[in-house]
Amino acid sequence: MALRRDFDPASRFRREGIEERCTIALADIGDQDALLRVLNEHEVGEVFHLAAQTIVGTANRSPLGTWEANVRGTYTLLEACRALGGVKRVVVASSDKAYGSHEELPYREDFPLEPVFPYDVSKAAADLIGRSYAATYGMPVAVTRLANVYGPGDLNWSRIVPDTASALARGERPVIRSDGTPERDYLYVEDAVDAYLAVAASLDRPELNGRAWNAGWGRPVSVLDLVRTLISVSGVDVEPDVRGEGVPAGEIDRQYLDSSAIRAELGWEPKWELDRGLRAAWEWYERWLHST
Repeated sequence: MALRRDFDPASRFRREGIEERCTIALADIGDQDALLRVLNEHEVGEVFHLAAQTIVGTANRSPLGTWEANVRGTYTLLEACRALGGVKRVVVASSDKAYGSHEELPYREDFPLEPVFPYDVSKAAADLIGRSYAATYGMPVAVTRLANVYGPGDLNWSRIVPDTASALARGERPVIRSDGTPERDYLYVEDAVDAYLAVAASLDRPELNGRAWNAGWGRPVSVLDLVRTLISVSGVDVEPDVRGEGVPAGEIDRQYLDSSAIRAELGWEPKWELDRGLRAAWEWYERWLHST
């Protein structure tokens, strides 16, 4: 079952028939009465809380809407689950951005959450709220802190992979709005799904309730290297157009994750190397953009 607030006829969810394989419930994540109705009527036993405002630039421009979705949406959903009492597993999607900026790398789960910018603060708040429900009420809740997820279906064109793919599909030079040196950890979407499922399964073990789990490759990749790799797999003969200086406002310079805990304790391993994942993403974007 999927919760939906808005309808986008151009989305992959709609155009590729994914919607037809789902039971759709119309509700806003901040409406507790609606959530109680949906959870009760559909007898939901397992919740993956992925609903969020996910764009850093949007959060910087409009923090109120971001906090309403990411913070209020989290405690409203968890309170509905607690009131109903029949939900057996809840996985709350936090982010590596919840850590804020640390000089020591890679980030481990025992690092303090020290966010500064609105999006990062909203994800840290959701993270803490989720774990507080496990600690206070004994609810089966766990939190995921994933690296930057990429792959087919992401139509948020402000993100580096969709934006670069869009430029390449037009035969244009991809624009880099920093100096190209910021580093991130990148995780293919199918590996992200496997991480969510592994964390959900861990909630059958009461001693693991309330845990936060990193999931990423643990390899820093610069923006410039990412774009050059995507150019290479696309076969388009262009060079990146580096227009920025330093790190864009509201962004963190370097982030990557230590995922040794989820590997050792839950048996999760990422399978999609960056070249393979970017190739699959490019092939999907090329088809999508040439069909629109």
